[in-house]
Amino acid sequence: MATQGLPLPPIPSLPMSTPVVIDSHGFQISKDQLTVLVPVAVAATLGGFLVSRYFTGRKKSQVNTCVCKDSAKVVHSFDIEDIGSKAVYCRCWRSKKSPYCDGSHTKHNEITGDNVGPLIIKKKDA
Repeated sequence: MATQGLPLPPIPSLPMSTPVVIDSHGFQISKDQLTVLVPVAVAATLGGFLVSRYFTGRKKSQVNTCVCKDSAKVVHSFDIEDIGSKAVYCRCWRSKKSPYCDGSHTKHNEITGDNVGPLIIKKKDA
C-alpha cells in the first residue's frame, strides 16, 4: 500500500519571521527555525561521523603475521663479510624465506595498495 501524496505533519509553531519555502508542497520554515535546525543537523552529522570513526577507524593489527612468532622480538644480524656481493631482505613480513625477500611483497602490494619493497644491500665494486 503506497503512502505517496500524504501531507507532512506540521512543524511545531515557533515565532515565525520571514517564511522560507522549502518545496512546492507548501512546507515552510522560518529563518529562526533554520538557525536552530542547521547547527543541530551539523552537530548530529559530525557526532555520528566521529562515533563511527571511533568504532571502525583504529583497528590494531600486527605487521608480522608469520615470522618467528615464538620469539619476543625478531632480530636478524649479519656480518657484512658474509653477504657476498648483494643481499635482498624482506620488509613486508610476508616472505617464506625470511629474512630474505622472496617477492611476496608484490602480491601484498596488489591486495592492499601498499608500496613496500625489499631492502637491497650491495657491496661497492672496487
